[in-house]
This record gives sequence, C-alpha cells and structure tokens, in this order.
Amino acid sequence: MVAGPRVALVHDWLTGMRGGERCLEVLCELYPDAPLFTLLHFPGTVSPVIERRRIVTSPLQSFVRYGPRRPWDLGPFRYLLPLFPWAVSRLDVRDYDLVVSMSHCAAKGARVDPSALHLCYCFSPMRYVWDMYDDYFGRGRGIVMRLLAGPLAKRLQSWDRQTDGVHDFVAISRYIAKRIQRLYDRRAEVIYPPVDVSRFEIADQTEDYYLIVSALVPYKRIDLAVQAATRLDRPLRIVGTGPEQSRLRALAGPTVSFMGLRSDDQVATLYSRCRALLFPAVEDFGITPLEAAAAGRPTIALGRGGALETMVGLDESDAPPTALFFNEQSVDALVDAILRFERARDRFDPKALRARAEQFDRPIFKQRLREWIERRWSEHQTRRAC
Repeated sequence: MVAGPRVALVHDWLTGMRGGERCLEVLCELYPDAPLFTLLHFPGTVSPVIERRRIVTSPLQSFVRYGPRRPWDLGPFRYLLPLFPWAVSRLDVRDYDLVVSMSHCAAKGARVDPSALHLCYCFSPMRYVWDMYDDYFGRGRGIVMRLLAGPLAKRLQSWDRQTDGVHDFVAISRYIAKRIQRLYDRRAEVIYPPVDVSRFEIADQTEDYYLIVSALVPYKRIDLAVQAATRLDRPLRIVGTGPEQSRLRALAGPTVSFMGLRSDDQVATLYSRCRALLFPAVEDFGITPLEAAAAGRPTIALGRGGALETMVGLDESDAPPTALFFNEQSVDALVDAILRFERARDRFDPKALRARAEQFDRPIFKQRLREWIERRWSEHQTRRAC
C-alpha cells in the first residue's frame, strides 16, 4: 500500500455490484481509510467493504427515487446525464494528495488540487455519448428528446474529451486503451479487471439451459439471446433486471425464464450447471465469460470487444478453447452459433476453462493495481522534488 498521501477514491455511482464495483471493492481494500466520492449512492446495494467507509454523494442524490420495493427504479436517472459534469465538479477532493477514480462516465472529471496526483482506472470513455448514444437517447424516444439529444451529445462529448485533470490512465482492456487513444489522445496501460475464481466451483453435472447474467439495458443486446432461444425452443435463464425487462418479456417464448436478481452463491450455481453462457454484446471487457469459465462452463460470444482478449475461440489457437465466437450481432448468427456449439460441446474441458479464468484472478488484479498506483505516486514525488 502507498504510505503517506491523503487518498480519496471516486466512482461514478453506487447502485449495485457489477463488474466496476468488483474492481472498486479491491481498491477499497487497498485504501481502507480513504473516503469514497460518488454521484449517487443507494445504501445496501454494494458490498460491505464499500458500504462501511465514508461515502460522499453529489447534489444529484436528491433527484432519484430509491426504496426496498423498487431498488432499481432510478427515476429520471438517464435524463440527469447533462448534469453529471456539474455534479462531479461538486465533489470536493481538493484536500487530497492522491485521487484514484474508477470511471466509465463522469468520475474522471473530479476536480483535484493542482499539486495532487489523479489516476484514473478507466472502464470506458463516456459510453452514453459515444458508441451508445442512440440506444439511450435516440431510437424509441420522444421527438423532443431526439431533437435535444444531438446538441447535448456534442456538448457532453466536448466535456468528456477534457482530460487535463487526469495525470495517468489505465484501461481495462486493449480495446478500451485504443478508444482512449482515439477519443482523448492519451496513452493508457492495461490492467484487466478481476474475476474472483474462489466464488466458483465446477459442478459434477450440467443441466439443459443456457444462461445470461447481465443488467437488462439496451447495449447488452439480450433481445438477440431471447429471440434465438425462443426460435430454437432452448431453455434460457436470465439473471438480472433493468429498463429493458418489459420489452424482453414481450419477445420471450415459454422456454425463457427471467430470474431477477440472485445472490452470489445462486449465480455461481447457475453458472456451474448451464450448458453455456450467451454473450451477445460488444463489451469493453466482459467479466461474465470469465466467471462462467471459473465455473468450468464455456461462452457463446460475439467476436468483438474485450471478449477477444480474454477468451480462446474454438479452432483459433493451439490452447484449449473457452468460447465459440459468432461474427454478426443478429439473431440468425446467434442461432447458428448455438447449433455449432451443440455439435462441438464436448471439446470444452472444464478444467482448462477454469485455468484460463485463473489468469485473471482477483489477487493478480490487486497486485497489479497496487504496483501501478505505487509506481505512479513515486514518479509524481520525484517530479515534484525536481
């Protein structure tokens, strides 16, 4: 652990334990006394390691609804996006020597003291105003929203490109490092996020279902999996919830089950007993294929994005395969991929799958993140002494 500096942590929002929050949990373990600054916090939705520290929220906290009956009702959360730059500027971290942000949206915009060091572990540049703008603010929205969204996106893109307040970036994948280079004109090292291999076990036998573990949001393209499973009459279990749930239910046939939110133990069991994980999204990294691999199960994945860096495709390497890739983000392509997988399913070795996941295990991430922060802090101290 870095000794000496006053440390603050910044995260976009705390509304559930997804891949970004798994990374944050490790950062919190490295700095157990550091306060955590965030736009929004819904108490009880993240792990005790995160919850038990001092959490400072932005003025946006009063704009959203949250309660035990509807824990994922974010109210006008999506439409608060134009306020995120203002809100993050109200998170006062100027009293700290070392600020570490974990950002896929606005956290990197936190204002730091000119003498401080700001390091950003970047999940992605602000995806809502770049690659996924239409998913969130274009297609299917009202005419007023569509008319306002164009100028608004340009304004937010301009803000997102302003990265002078960040001294160094590290990216979650080479895919994201290239995006940081393209959009920010900044270089970024790569430290892959962790999979907690110890959470998972290889089951003695599997069951006859495919699995999705995901937030039900547009860019995840769960609709492709729902339609493919319905067309093939294959059992599909979907773990997760989100704004797409009603639309997906309308598309689903009788073989598709929506399981809502499940505990970590329940999800681990579902992974270990499934035929395969379905992964139709273009993901920046994609933790769920590695979680499936830790449980000894393969993935049927779109051959784009971070999955190409973590998974080994069938017949694409001398190494044991961990995934079957399909190239087109369409129902037809996924249907074909499922049928190809069923003909080749015996070629996936559970022990080899788990060995692949172990290359991304949580202790490895923790060590690499600590070393990166310590190295950057030492370089910062040297520059200041000159």
